[in-house]
Amino acid sequence: MAAAAVPAGAPGTSAPERTAVIIEDDDDVRALLEEVLGQAGFETSSAADGRSGVELVERTDPLVTTLDVSLPDIDGFEVCRRIRRVSDTIVVMLTARTDEVDTLMGLDAGADDYQTKPFRPRELRARIEAIMRRQGRSEARSPGGSAGPGTATTVTSDGLAIDLLGRTVSVDDVEVHLTRSEFDLLAALAGEPGHVLSKDGLVRVLWVDEYDVGTPVTGSDRRRVEVHLANLRRKIGDDPAAPRWIRTVRGVGYRFDQRA
Repeated sequence: MAAAAVPAGAPGTSAPERTAVIIEDDDDVRALLEEVLGQAGFETSSAADGRSGVELVERTDPLVTTLDVSLPDIDGFEVCRRIRRVSDTIVVMLTARTDEVDTLMGLDAGADDYQTKPFRPRELRARIEAIMRRQGRSEARSPGGSAGPGTATTVTSDGLAIDLLGRTVSVDDVEVHLTRSEFDLLAALAGEPGHVLSKDGLVRVLWVDEYDVGTPVTGSDRRRVEVHLANLRRKIGDDPAAPRWIRTVRGVGYRFDQRA
């Protein structure tokens, strides 16, 4: 059952832009997340199990969803997969598990980020805000905004079409659904065709505000980029052994090969 909360967009209310769903079965952690996100300006709704959480996301269409991995009914990885079928909400998975394989499973299920417990509230807020800023920078250039004269808004290459403004991708005229992080990495690579972008550089694409000049990139964030790139390749059908678009430059990073 959903924990006590007023769903965003309930009858008689106007849904604010900053809405969040918290899917967490631990009462104390759920209360902490409600406080942290509330202080960040979000109106929160909460659920204490996976099925209720998916229903809540589908009903309220939140901007952000935090998701515990260990839930009483279905695990968070399956919950994330179900959420991805109905929403493009920012998903941040939270877990006490520290094994790298769990991080990889979370990102593979469609999460935008993965944080271990006990999490630091300030860091959690910073990561969420970073994802939102990336989205905001794209929307500022969307129709109604300004892309600037002479700025390319679509990248095409050998059947791959990337709409930078609409944030959509298609392969051979079939739309491919990417997470925010997957799209941002693809856009960064396609924006500099023929140039090698390092893993550290791609980390900075995702978490620019955390990595000022001189701040070393963490191994865990570098690994996150690798997982996002693996998922991206799988979704667009790009075989790393015989790449159609994204080529691995061993020991350095990745390169986007643009073809007619």
